[in-house]
Amino acid sequence: MIFQDPMTSLNPVKKIEDHFIEYIRAHDRNTSEQSARSTAKTVLEDLGIPGSRIYDYPHQFSGGMRQRVMIGLALALNPSLIIADEPTTALDVIVEAQILKQLSDLKSKYSLSLILITHNMGIVAEMADRVAVMYAGQLAEVATATSIFEQPKHPYTQALLDSIPNILTSDKVLKTIPGSPPDLTNPPSGCPFHPRCRYVFDRCRKQIPMPIVTGKDSAAACFLLEGEETRHS
Repeated sequence: MIFQDPMTSLNPVKKIEDHFIEYIRAHDRNTSEQSARSTAKTVLEDLGIPGSRIYDYPHQFSGGMRQRVMIGLALALNPSLIIADEPTTALDVIVEAQILKQLSDLKSKYSLSLILITHNMGIVAEMADRVAVMYAGQLAEVATATSIFEQPKHPYTQALLDSIPNILTSDKVLKTIPGSPPDLTNPPSGCPFHPRCRYVFDRCRKQIPMPIVTGKDSAAACFLLEGEETRHS
């Protein structure tokens, strides 16, 4: 797991080597401190950080370097899957691009899969093979990245893409999604998106839609799509 904020995820009173040693040995007590330290140096060097920096504290690193340390911790046990939660939050665009490139390179180098959690649709377009669009804790749509951007099926996905600023259009006003996300301690009845949906009808307010197959390896949870499953079965 790569957490969202490396400054609060790293212990400020522990050196970087201590983070790696504790993490690695918590999963494998047979690993010596020397071996864990060697792994830490190797992983950090793969991420462009000199191995000698493991003796520094988190506050001695820039935001981008702290995020690379978090990535290094995630890689230390040779995982087959990494979950990255908003890994470029609070980073400037140049450092963000560097981190994303490294994540992409690491996928190939370490033969791992990456689940990327983000609100940034630009990052989704650049990084994702498949996309799961979520609203109020529920899956709204699942499809390839190409399908999501070229033929979005769910009204939320459509509204989300419409709200992205586009300098190539002549629109003077930014498109927005009306209303606010629901309070998940008191969610609305029926489809969670219905209070903000431009296509809402009475059934949406009463029933929760089940995912409907909309194409090869794609589905969306919306009553408007009933009949799609028959056409694609």
